[in-house]
Amino acid sequence: MNRSFTSVALRVVLISTFCSSVFVSCRKDSKSGTDTTGGTGTTTTAVTDEDSLKYLMYHTMQVSYVDGGRSTTTSLPTYYWYSQVPTLDPVNSTYATADALLEVMKTYSKGTGTTALDRYSFLDRTGSLSSALQDGVSEVNKKISATGSLGMEVSYASDGNKTYLYILYADKNSPAGLQGLTRGDEITAINGDTAISYDGSTGAHTTKVVNAIYNSSSVTLKVTKGYTKAVNTYTVNAGTYNINPVLFDTLYTIGGQKTGYFVFYTFTSTINTKGAYTNTKTILDNLFGKFKSEGVTNLIVDLRYNGGGSVATAEYLDSAIAPASAASKAMYYYLYNDKLTANMNEAGLEASVNYPSNTGGLALSNVFFITSKNTASASELTLNNLKPYMSVKLVGDSTYGKPVGFITFTINKYDSTHTEKYLADLYAINFATQNANHVGGYYSGIAPDQQAYDYINVPWGNSNDNNLEYIFNYISNGSFARSAARIAAASTLNLRASIPTSIASPRFNGMVDYRLGKRLKN
Repeated sequence: MNRSFTSVALRVVLISTFCSSVFVSCRKDSKSGTDTTGGTGTTTTAVTDEDSLKYLMYHTMQVSYVDGGRSTTTSLPTYYWYSQVPTLDPVNSTYATADALLEVMKTYSKGTGTTALDRYSFLDRTGSLSSALQDGVSEVNKKISATGSLGMEVSYASDGNKTYLYILYADKNSPAGLQGLTRGDEITAINGDTAISYDGSTGAHTTKVVNAIYNSSSVTLKVTKGYTKAVNTYTVNAGTYNINPVLFDTLYTIGGQKTGYFVFYTFTSTINTKGAYTNTKTILDNLFGKFKSEGVTNLIVDLRYNGGGSVATAEYLDSAIAPASAASKAMYYYLYNDKLTANMNEAGLEASVNYPSNTGGLALSNVFFITSKNTASASELTLNNLKPYMSVKLVGDSTYGKPVGFITFTINKYDSTHTEKYLADLYAINFATQNANHVGGYYSGIAPDQQAYDYINVPWGNSNDNNLEYIFNYISNGSFARSAARIAAASTLNLRASIPTSIASPRFNGMVDYRLGKRLKN
């Protein structure tokens, strides 16, 4: 499959570097930011890095990726909603930063209504996201002195009377995971401080928790373990680690039917920056090999905390889950802006991606996805692509709503000494997707077939998980309905439901296909 749309990223990396060299070495008109020397580079008046970034970002999105946006004969803007953005002066002092300019541009991304659709585009000024998604190495938090992170996420929960702080999950390979911290563990003190009850998303207690977990290089936690209720103290130091996207997996026999279950928290790529297979692919190969050898006829994919990532991994999962009847048929379609669509051959674009000919390794009666407001982008792409070919059921909450994707444009410049300098990676929406039935556009999210609570004091895979309980009922009885006895029994379990908006996830939310940069059509 030639997915060559984002292949223009490689060309932009190279051309934008040259363009920035010309732009920075030439005199800039103080009002318009245009080159007043005809591109000869004969003057040496420098502009700031931020002006260079604003200029290159705007022209890549709104004018053309060809010649870094300086071509007078080619019009190939890359922003999906470019035609709705008015002509702006990117280096005008009105925009203090490139981020501020991007926020203004996003407001023009209107659909049929008056609300802007683009709540996604952003600049990554560290470059760590690309490494994390492609090579599977944890991101570096530039807010702290140490590299890496603790490798876990937390959230508040409520039993209807009181709030509690819980670990949502921890990567098995992370500093937190290596100490055995996991979902269902309650945090009762942070650095000896017990004043950590929920006081609103911007409250003093909540802010203290966010800074300790996400913005510090070391933290000491007092924890009540979910399984044993044992109380232990852990000191966790931030570090880098090889991401393991599978948090938990197991097999069930339900009503005589073999059922596989796994929790997948990020779409790290199956192919790295050198084109080699990654640890993520090895992990998934082993997992699906086990499911196949066990003869599973139902599969549960838990994406409740998965904000997306690599399109390559979404395609892997779809190919592993879909029935043999989908082989060689359309998996999904790309939608681009009108200029790119009209020049698909020249830009190296493809209109669709097909399932491979060897699709159908599992013979499933149903696939169930556990979803939440945090289920986004590549996660939504995965489940949407399967709907035309098999029984797909969603349990949990509506998904985030992101039927669009990124290519990456690495923006560099040369300074006055001709030294190359990295400025940022641009993630601006470049395409939308639709499944084989041309269904897409789910900006408000995809609704579940069965609403369920996320009780975060229940460990992974436990039958008291409200989502699993509904799914088990469906596999056994063909209906999500729970018995009165089961409902009564659940009321005695002191279940604590997640407060989804209590602490925002710091992780990336989106879908990117990095491979396309290697398939540029010249």
